[in-house]
Amino acid sequence: MKHFEKTVNSKEIFDGKVIHVTHDEVELENGKTAMREVVGHPGGVCVAALTENDELLFVRQFRYPYKEVLLELPAGKLEKGQTPLENGKRELLEETGAIGREYMTLGKLYPSPGYCGEIIHMYFCKVDHYENQCPDEDEFIDFLKIPVAKAVEMVLNGELPDAKTQTAVLKTAMLLNKFKGN
Repeated sequence: MKHFEKTVNSKEIFDGKVIHVTHDEVELENGKTAMREVVGHPGGVCVAALTENDELLFVRQFRYPYKEVLLELPAGKLEKGQTPLENGKRELLEETGAIGREYMTLGKLYPSPGYCGEIIHMYFCKVDHYENQCPDEDEFIDFLKIPVAKAVEMVLNGELPDAKTQTAVLKTAMLLNKFKGN
């Protein structure tokens, strides 16, 4: 049986700079109706950039919703008119000053599928060289390098609570082990 929900009615609740919220009435596959609150988001991108010393580039920044500083891989919101890969290259440069090469996709992540339509595109690359870091004017970022093995340990110890960072770090580690024949 193919599962589905059909939108019957949609009411806009909020239309902001980043998110759009609707309250939707849906018809379920059994013919009954239910209500859904949906957060629309333009999507995001995350880059696991590997140095020649098997380190990943990280940024440390304050994240307002959690009222704490998080350690994350370089990432950002998708901008219209650019592909996810172009967005990833831009975010990597802005946040770390790095220019990557040999990009490959690490897939997509749906961070909160129960209520949010955000899709995060994840990429791996090797760091080619560095230029000037140029974060957005409302971003205050510390840039650092962490060995891949240490980053995996941090994920497993709960030190990197960000979902996109956890997923991209673990996928990168698995890919590197696969390429090394382990």
